[in-house]
Amino acid sequence: MRKRSLIFLLILGLMLFSTGCSTKGVPDPNNGIWDRYFVYPLSETLNFFAKILFNNYGLSIIVVTIIIRFLVLPLMITQIKSQKAMQALQPEITKIREKYKDNPQKIQEETMKLFQKHNVNPLSGCLPILIQMPILIAFYHAIMRNPDISAHSFLWLQLGQKDPYYILPILAAVFTYIQTVMMNTSVATTPQAVQQQKIMSIMMPLMILFIGITLPSALALYWVVGNIFTIAQTKLITHKK
Repeated sequence: MRKRSLIFLLILGLMLFSTGCSTKGVPDPNNGIWDRYFVYPLSETLNFFAKILFNNYGLSIIVVTIIIRFLVLPLMITQIKSQKAMQALQPEITKIREKYKDNPQKIQEETMKLFQKHNVNPLSGCLPILIQMPILIAFYHAIMRNPDISAHSFLWLQLGQKDPYYILPILAAVFTYIQTVMMNTSVATTPQAVQQQKIMSIMMPLMILFIGITLPSALALYWVVGNIFTIAQTKLITHKK
């Protein structure tokens, strides 16, 4: 849980860092690897769906968000399976910690043997987050550097501006909290991990809220739709297990 939380915070940190980076200029496929393989394809994908959706960039963001979530769905399934496997092994891990409580090196050694015996990789749950990190940051740049998006509105939003009523940032924070709680309840925990999860379940939504009220509403729209999708898919997957 600790490593997954740190990675999530790293994503948010990179998001905040990217707000201070230069985002001027329309995405150009000839402008380096980042633009060519990340920002430009996403920007063109947004333009494509906007054209077939009656020039509506809000709907385009929703469609592209769902497509991205479907693309990383296999990774999310892997993450949930990894969490379930860790949960099943928790009683054995607890026994190892109690048996070798005065020997941290032995605890680590026996725990790794347990993981190998049951073919469990404790880091596999972090893979979906690592995959989504460049996509999310590229999506931010695709939105910020696409002049057509900033010139369009959706519902009460001017996509290139902040949400004037803070509705989307608040929703993004609420859904992030729900998603965090759902993911935490599927992971086996120690008393220390329980306390850490409680802290992270508060910190993550607050950071999302801060990002949402400082960045364009188009990105907050992405967060809300993405979180709703993730909550729904997590519920469906866990119910099937």
